[in-house]
Amino acid sequence: MKNLCTLVLALFIFAPLSSAAQEPESEKDIQMDKNRIQIYSENPRYWQYKGEPILLIGGSVEDNLFQIPNLKTHLELLKSVGGNYVRSTMSWVDEGDAPPFKKVGDRYDLNQWNDEFWNRFRNFILWTHEMDIIVQIEVWATFNYYREPWDANPFNPKNNNNYTAEETGLPTVVKSHPVATENNFFWSVPKERNQQVLLKYQEKFVDKLLSETLQYEHVLYCMDNETSVTPAWGEYWAKYIQKQASAAGRTVETTEMWDPWDIFHEKHKATVDHPETYSFCDISQNNHQKGQTHWDNAQRFRTELSPIRPTNNIKIYGADGGRFGSTQDGLERFWRNIFGGLASARFHRPDSGIGLNETAQAHIKSMRILTDSMDIFTCEPHNDLLSNRGENGAYAFANPGREYGVYFPNGGSVDINLSTGEKIDAKTATIKWLDIGKSEWAGDAEISFSDSITLSAPTEDHWVVLIQLK
Repeated sequence: MKNLCTLVLALFIFAPLSSAAQEPESEKDIQMDKNRIQIYSENPRYWQYKGEPILLIGGSVEDNLFQIPNLKTHLELLKSVGGNYVRSTMSWVDEGDAPPFKKVGDRYDLNQWNDEFWNRFRNFILWTHEMDIIVQIEVWATFNYYREPWDANPFNPKNNNNYTAEETGLPTVVKSHPVATENNFFWSVPKERNQQVLLKYQEKFVDKLLSETLQYEHVLYCMDNETSVTPAWGEYWAKYIQKQASAAGRTVETTEMWDPWDIFHEKHKATVDHPETYSFCDISQNNHQKGQTHWDNAQRFRTELSPIRPTNNIKIYGADGGRFGSTQDGLERFWRNIFGGLASARFHRPDSGIGLNETAQAHIKSMRILTDSMDIFTCEPHNDLLSNRGENGAYAFANPGREYGVYFPNGGSVDINLSTGEKIDAKTATIKWLDIGKSEWAGDAEISFSDSITLSAPTEDHWVVLIQLK
């Protein structure tokens, strides 16, 4: 009798989940769909959240942020300087990290969860939701599955009691970099090796992840971090996540992140050419480029992207002492991405980026001060309005005839054409200089309207000027 009651209760609890797609939408479901992070209806280059357009900017000390001990304090710091965007690789390779599966004896059981891992992740999702911080998840943390991390990974057949190397075709040792794609873990999907023994546990992991996130509206899904494997892998997981979300009455946004630094490489086309699979793009690898090349590549990508979708930058590389450019490079990339009309920018964790150090805080705060002072969602990149401009000297973002922002990476001067070719009723122009390093306005002036004016930054540092016509 006790077993029968348990069975009836289980059926009662889980039946609604399996039939969610057939039931009428509840008022809560309708409100969630309206509020969720999604493509902005009036300008699909950007996101909207809770029905309003939103610019995503941020920085953080780690990629798998949910694993750090002072998480809530770190999120509060980000929020205090105007940040609203973090990255979450589903990773567990650093000292102090918890793995997702429970260890039984000296091996993992892939049928049992490690509560510590999922409690940390659950708190992370809850707190970011409470703070209106958008989370971009990378489902498969590529580097967890190669070299030393793979040696300790629960999915490695030598580390679990659920399958063997012979049953799955998985190696127990992988000494190469992920670009060599020598771990069969990423070839399990039906269009490749159709390794069902392994795929069952991979799906189990993704299902658990979705059980923690689909009840919230602030999550974006990226399939991988810097992947070099077959497009069939990312396609499978994007469609799997979409299918599971649909069954739960939810809609989600998905993308893939490819490894090549050249964003016109063939691999990136799998994202660009398949909007039905990938509703947005992430071009973080372009942030290895410097100066004018960085800008030009992003602008070409943005111009050629069809249909128009948000283009994210979850990683801004560049930090003194790091391998991917200087701090100056990282700061310039951050500003060029936003002035280039892209949907997001986040400083990468140290030492590949500046994370959320004091410099990052100042630049995030200044970006928010500027973008809160103008309607960026009606603006476009407009370097064509600039003259007497040196290479990488200044960048313009404008709604011509109304307002203009000009960013100076290293001070200097430039001329800007305020004429639109049509009659402008404005009689004056208000000019305000923002000292980016100090996150404060450094002065303003009102001048009589002129078709062209010269702008000269006060010092050889990072500056932004805001020009608004009246």
